Amino acid sequence: MTTQFGNYRTFTETPDVHDIWEQVATLRRPVPYRTAKMWMNALSTIRPRLCGAERHIPPLPGLTPNGRRVIVMQGITKDIIPPNVADGMKLVLMIGDIRLKEELTGVAGDVYILDASVATAAHFAKFTPAIVKKFLVCVQEAYPVKLKEVHVVNVSPLVDTIINFAKPFLKEKIRNRIFCHPDGFESLYKYIPQEMLPSEYGGYAGPIDVIHREWVKKLDSYTEWFKEQEDMKADESKRPGKPKTHDDLFGLEGSFRQFRRGEKGKSWGCQVKMQAAELRLLLPER
Repeated sequence: MTTQFGNYRTFTETPDVHDIWEQVATLRRPVPYRTAKMWMNALSTIRPRLCGAERHIPPLPGLTPNGRRVIVMQGITKDIIPPNVADGMKLVLMIGDIRLKEELTGVAGDVYILDASVATAAHFAKFTPAIVKKFLVCVQEAYPVKLKEVHVVNVSPLVDTIINFAKPFLKEKIRNRIFCHPDGFESLYKYIPQEMLPSEYGGYAGPIDVIHREWVKKLDSYTEWFKEQEDMKADESKRPGKPKTHDDLFGLEGSFRQFRRGEKGKSWGCQVKMQAAELRLLLPER
């Protein structure tokens, strides 16, 4: 017998669904920006930013012809103070939790559109290796969703540096699914139907701000539910074998110790440090 878990895949009732919820609970336990205090105050502390002052990150209505969900991540203006990265990641995970609860028909994976039009070196300097790894471990390991593609639009020379910075923390399949669209949106339409896209990208789905505000309302309606979810964490004392600790899941040392060979024979750890240094060079002098 099978059951639909959220909107992502069909799983057998046991043990797979239990295992997936265990993964979510396990990763909730050690992530600093998902503590009870942070969750319980989440909507009140980031409410102005949720309303569109800093970013839009809504899942778009409908699915692609091959059954995939499209999520847009767009900054609003270059003039804002460099964003609180933990707030942004928290918001993405909150939307992910709602989708797990609400979506009732199968989704064949997620497609992200990253809009780099307002990205600056000062913004990306806030993304440290530690916090990027924490977030990507959650996205890739805890949630029952396959990341199918990442599309970067409104690209700039800074984008290559950012992509190379993030690649060490991505699975190989995902690293090969990152597509840049430097010459407008026509090439994007080969992957995502134009009628699904917001008007800002030449689509027919209406302004992205309208879609985003619908998600703001939905997040508000889930305030009490988010408080209740904080009680769901893995009891590591009952895990067979070695309990999973913060370092097991998120330790950077393990990533750097693997020494997977990249360009010019350098380890991934070395490349991450080089990309971080390159970002610092792009920052204006104080």
